[in-house]
Amino acid sequence: MSWTDERVELLKKMWGEGQSASQIAKELGGVTRNAVIGKVHRLGLSNRAGGGGSASTAKAEAKPKPAPKAKAEPKVQPKTEPAVKPVSETKTTLPARKQIIPAGQPLPPQPSANEISPEALAKVNEVEKKAKKISLMELTERTCKWPVGDPATDNFWFCGLPVQQGKPYCEAHVGVAFQPMSSRRDRRR
Repeated sequence: MSWTDERVELLKKMWGEGQSASQIAKELGGVTRNAVIGKVHRLGLSNRAGGGGSASTAKAEAKPKPAPKAKAEPKVQPKTEPAVKPVSETKTTLPARKQIIPAGQPLPPQPSANEISPEALAKVNEVEKKAKKISLMELTERTCKWPVGDPATDNFWFCGLPVQQGKPYCEAHVGVAFQPMSSRRDRRR
């Protein structure tokens, strides 16, 4: 079955009269309800304005409706352009730490000095003197991710020394972060 001019005119007429897609398919013969619906949409007849031959004529002339859709697409493109611009603007404004607003959440519990062995504490103090003091953006899989300082201040940094195999921290910070529970309990007493 092909859509001849006669069949298209009959489709427009019946659609304008308010006939259902199933009724139109039966009348045309050799076409399914879905084929009728598809053709109605391709012709731009999808909105019905009430019965009568003038309505079908108005619908046939309503082809400029795809043009507003084409106008709507360029509107989407300018929206993506401003979305890209703030990213570059954000890159220039990120280093200004004064814009960071603390979330108000308490920091995770840090081990207190009496929970850390004196040897590990001395080692950490020595390592932090040699630390690379890198920012969050400079962290990699191979750099120690031990945070030092208050994240809301300019004096916040990460250790940055080479990590211990399979751990997120350097050797000194692993000694502080991963302590056996029994030795921590013993030091508390």
